[in-house]
Amino acid sequence: MPGVGRISAENMGLDILGLWDFNRPEVSETRFRKALADATKDEQIILQTQIARTYGLRKDFAAAQEILATLEPRLSESCAEANVRYWIELGRTYCSPAHPKEARTDEAKEMGRVAYMNAFECAKAAKLDYLAVDALHMMTMVDPAPEAQIEWNHKALEYMEHSDQEDAKKWEGSLRYNLGYALHLAGRYEDALAESERSIDAYERAGRPKDVRYTKWMIAWTYRAMERYTEALEIQLALEKEWTAEGVKPKYVIEELAHIYRAMGDEAKAADYEQLNSQPT
Repeated sequence: MPGVGRISAENMGLDILGLWDFNRPEVSETRFRKALADATKDEQIILQTQIARTYGLRKDFAAAQEILATLEPRLSESCAEANVRYWIELGRTYCSPAHPKEARTDEAKEMGRVAYMNAFECAKAAKLDYLAVDALHMMTMVDPAPEAQIEWNHKALEYMEHSDQEDAKKWEGSLRYNLGYALHLAGRYEDALAESERSIDAYERAGRPKDVRYTKWMIAWTYRAMERYTEALEIQLALEKEWTAEGVKPKYVIEELAHIYRAMGDEAKAADYEQLNSQPT
């Protein structure tokens, strides 16, 4: 295991999640760079790991790695959180949802595995449970087979459930969503539905209505796989109505509606939805 830096870090006041806008990484980068001006040495490293992540989300992994390379010599003198975030973001430059499938080579996955496991061990030693769960949940990118994803999601959930830290508990909705997705891929549809319902409960407790909608989409997707078309259709139509009322064109919902209508033998409706999805937003 690599060194974890200073376990007793300064009492930092950074709100990393508050600075993030994951839909607009360029905006997030500006916020992080602005925050550098008043940051401590530890905070500066943490902020720069997040700047690197903004480049990764924009698929400029080389730029992200360049930033992280400048941080590596300073890690031994930095706090545990800086070390953990460095390793997590290094892993994301090799193997993440932002990478196209063909880029996730065996070599890239192995580099990601080493980085994420280093992050996990550092976080575990420093009792940074939120980041420990983050590292574990990223391992589904390294081991993408459905059964492996199920195993990693169970490990992340178990770690979260044994934590007494409030931040770690915030992972529940996402972890159960990911587990439901993996169970669906494995053809374990009833288990997928049960886990998706638990995800909705967690998201509702956390006040995350958009994530509730995404999970309802997955439930309907699972119903379609089970040939429970009427139930799938009812959910997707309700989601279409909710998103449209907010001025959003939900392409993923519209695509599913086309699949459902085709499965039900209504080619005209399926074609209508395919046409709708092909139109500019």
